[in-house]
This record gives sequence, C-alpha cells and structure tokens, in this order.
Amino acid sequence: MKRRNFIKLTSTASAFSLLPTEVFALFKSAGMTSCPDPSTKKIVLIQLAGANDGLNTIVPLNQYDTYATLRPNIKLNNVGSSNAIINLDSTLALTNQVGLHPSLIGFKNLYDKGFMRIIQGVGYPSQDKSHFKSTDLWLSGGDGTMANNYLDNGWVGRFLENYYANFLNSNFPLGIQLGSNDNSLGFHGEVEHGMSLNISGQDLSGFYSVVNGLGGTPPTNIPDSEYSSLIQYIINNDAATNSYAQTISSSFNSGSNSLTYPNTSLSNQLKTVARFISGGLQTKVYLVKIGGFDTHDMQVAANNTAHLGAHANLLTHISEAINTFITDLNNQNMGNDVITVTFSEFGRKAGENASLGTDHGEIAPMFVFGSAINPGISGTNINLAEAVLANNYQVRTVQHDYRRIFSTVLQDWFGTSNQTLDMTFYNHTTNTGFSNNKIANLIKDQNVVNTTCYADKLLSINEFQNAYEVVVYPNPTSELITINSPNNNDVYAVSIYSIDGKFIGRYKNPLMTSQFSINVENLSTGFYTLKIETTNGNFSKKVIVRR
Repeated sequence: MKRRNFIKLTSTASAFSLLPTEVFALFKSAGMTSCPDPSTKKIVLIQLAGANDGLNTIVPLNQYDTYATLRPNIKLNNVGSSNAIINLDSTLALTNQVGLHPSLIGFKNLYDKGFMRIIQGVGYPSQDKSHFKSTDLWLSGGDGTMANNYLDNGWVGRFLENYYANFLNSNFPLGIQLGSNDNSLGFHGEVEHGMSLNISGQDLSGFYSVVNGLGGTPPTNIPDSEYSSLIQYIINNDAATNSYAQTISSSFNSGSNSLTYPNTSLSNQLKTVARFISGGLQTKVYLVKIGGFDTHDMQVAANNTAHLGAHANLLTHISEAINTFITDLNNQNMGNDVITVTFSEFGRKAGENASLGTDHGEIAPMFVFGSAINPGISGTNINLAEAVLANNYQVRTVQHDYRRIFSTVLQDWFGTSNQTLDMTFYNHTTNTGFSNNKIANLIKDQNVVNTTCYADKLLSINEFQNAYEVVVYPNPTSELITINSPNNNDVYAVSIYSIDGKFIGRYKNPLMTSQFSINVENLSTGFYTLKIETTNGNFSKKVIVRR
C-alpha cells in the first residue's frame, strides 16, 4: 500500500483503531461453581467527551434545596412539577434517591428492566482539569500525581496485548474505535501490534474494496539498513490491514439490527457495533464517542423554565442511543455477552457560572448497562455541603477510583488474573487494592468470586506464576527500583529485558533476602520486563524507566 494513499484513507470520518473504599455488586451471581467462559464476552466503552455535568444528569433528591441554591438558573424542576426530574427508584432510602434528567427516559426504561447501574462519585487522585490531559489519564490508567502522570500507552492496549497475546496475529482486531478521527491513546499497547484505520459511515464493504485496491506488491528484498525494520513493519501492517478489512466487512454484511436506530452520530456508531457483534466479529473491546459536553455557556436555553438546551439535547442522544442498542442486543439474544460503560474526563462544578453553564469540576457518575449486571446504585449521593463550604463550589470526595471499576470489569467479566491487572494498571491493583477491594459478585448465573477463576488461560507467557505475590516500586522510576516479596520468599536474582525481548542483564541478590534493589540509572527511557527469580518460583513484572 502506498503510504500517501494510506494517509488519505486514515483521514476519513470515523476512526477505527486496532491493537492491540466501597465494594459493590455490579454483575449478577447465582452462586454457580463453574468459572465463566470469557471467549464470547465484549465490552463497549462510551466516551462522553468534554466533561459531562454529573449533577444535572443525576440530582441528589435529599439535597434538592441546596442544589437549587447552587444552580438558581440552570436547575431542573423538582419531582411533581412540569418537565420534572425523574425519580429513579422511590424504593431506595431518601438519602440515596436520585433524580434523572428529564431527557433520560431511555435510562429509566433500562433501569426498570434491570439493565442499568449508576456508580457515584468517580474520579482519581489529584484531578487534572485539562480536557486533553485528563482524557489521556483516563485512557492510560494514570492520575494527577507525579508518579502516574506521564504514561504514554493505554490500559486497554496493555490488557489486550497481555491477556489475548495468542490472538495478536489473528485476522480480526482485538479493539475497535469509532466516532473520532484521532486514534485513542487507550488502544496503544506497550508494543504496537497493529495499526489505526479510519472508516466512513457504515459502508464496510466499500471500506474493504478501497483498502484491498490500494495495496501494492511489497518488495521481495528488504535492504539491510537502519530503515529495514520500519519497512518490514509497514509491510506487515499492510497485510494485517487487508486481513482485518476482509473480516470486518464480512462480519458487517453477515450481521443485522433488530430495530431502527435514531439518526444520530452515537446511535449510528452503536448500530455498527451491534451489527459487528451480530455478524460474529470476535473483537473484545469497542470504543465509541460523543462530544459537546464542555457546557461552559448556554447549558440550558435562556429564559427557559423547563430543562431544554444543549445539555438536554446531548442526554437525549445518549439515552435514546443506549436504550436502542441494549434492546437490539437483547432482541438478538446477545445481551448476556455485552456490557456497556460510559465515562467522561471529569465532572463540573456544583455551582453554576454567570453564562448559564458550568465550569470544570472533578468527580462525576459512571453508568453501566447490560442484561448481565445487577441494577442499582453504587455509592451514596454526593455531599453538596462540600461545595457550599468551598469557595470554588467543588465537590472533591472520590468514592470510586475509575481504575477500580475497570479492573473489576476486566476481572469479573473476562476472568482476568491479578497478574494481567498489574500489567494493565502498573501495580495499582497491588498498591491500592483494586483487585482485592473490588466490585464483588459480578456475573449473572456464574460464580466468579472464587479466585481460581481468575487465570490467564490465553497468556503466552506461562512460565511465570502469579505476579501479585511480588511488588515492584517505584513504577515509573528513574534511579532505583525495589523488588519486594511480601510472603518472605527470598529474591535471589532479577533479569531485565527490553520491551522487544532483548536481554539487558541479570542481577544477583547477594544477601538472599525478600527485598532487593537495582540501580537502573544506566537504562534509557522506556518499558522493561523484569524476570524475578525467588525461592517460590519465577515472576514477571513490567516497569517504566523515565528520565
């Protein structure tokens, strides 16, 4: 394929990327003893770009008067009045009752059917209120602290390249992105196993024809030069592009939708995803996107006593799109294999501004949808008294770190082990307890709480035992890195490999203790794999070296 033609192709409309303190019950469980089969499971991530206003999305009914004081001009009408907020569940205790925005009729429908759960107060430490930086942090698995602020690849990519290592050379993409020209950081792995493609609309057959027609005959002899590896990389990716294009076109043509979707961007993206799944495409993670949530001004229409305006229109779009998508999947008997999760880079201030809008805040709710989840609310209503006391009207208390939610989904939906969670979130599962203090009882009719179910049956690196038994810190590092075996297993050697598998060196622990430190000042910035040899077996850890 000529690179100029590929660049033209990748600049088209919808982007398509390839690869690679409270415990709450998210999924249903009937106490069965068998482990789940993750091979058919899929997750759809919906990005609400721009920072959705969580407080006008779900209103804490027990604090409505405080809410109305903080938002005199953009508040939603109380329950019982015209165009009022929707009481989600009157059976809950009053302190936990929330009102949905009047535009979220589809969400209410899904909740009543048992297909929706709200997760309150989601965020991360040291919130960065830059749209670009915070989006990168959510996608990379980072946070606002110095130690976790500079990750340059994504948690989805790391998960896919580790958990589905045996599928990296398959003829289907492990991850697909729709709805944006920009390739998501979230799908970039530590080692790039694929490339990014962009496709327009829903003409997947046309997409295959264009890609297949652009391909030329690759050179038979690659010169031995500094460019040889790059040339081979391009050739391999061109071959993968044609293979992926044929597979996704075939799946799209074989698939179907059971009902008519609204004619909006998000609906069309989800319509395509449903058709892929219906057609048998084995892709594991989908990412779709809707923008416009940066509502600094005119969040509601001027002189409007109801709820109409820009934010209401956006919520109507996502409510109708998700309701149609979940209904479509259930109509085609695919609902039990797909869950859908929304996220936004941060929330908005509890107090309105002078432009009928809201400014950048910190925490926000997340929504999880699917027939396999436990409906309800995780967490408690946010405390608006915190915003009243703050001069900047912020609510900062994080009830759930977003990584705990995603790590729980990966473990209890896909059956991911602690080892892969460590590789996915760089030891956050160890340091903050995401995998221990996690969302329990996740999957309907399957008991996956038993930790024997959390095994990487698909991992290609089988020589390493459960890496959760050793801790590596700090990570990232610039000088020293320390390996600690909390079970008092003696660490007697550590070998370091570059990300492409090149052996760097082996370092013996002269004292044969359970803790051993290595100086890595001589290593270049990059990603490395440690093979840790202990008296209880070998373990693998990935580390980042930064300068």
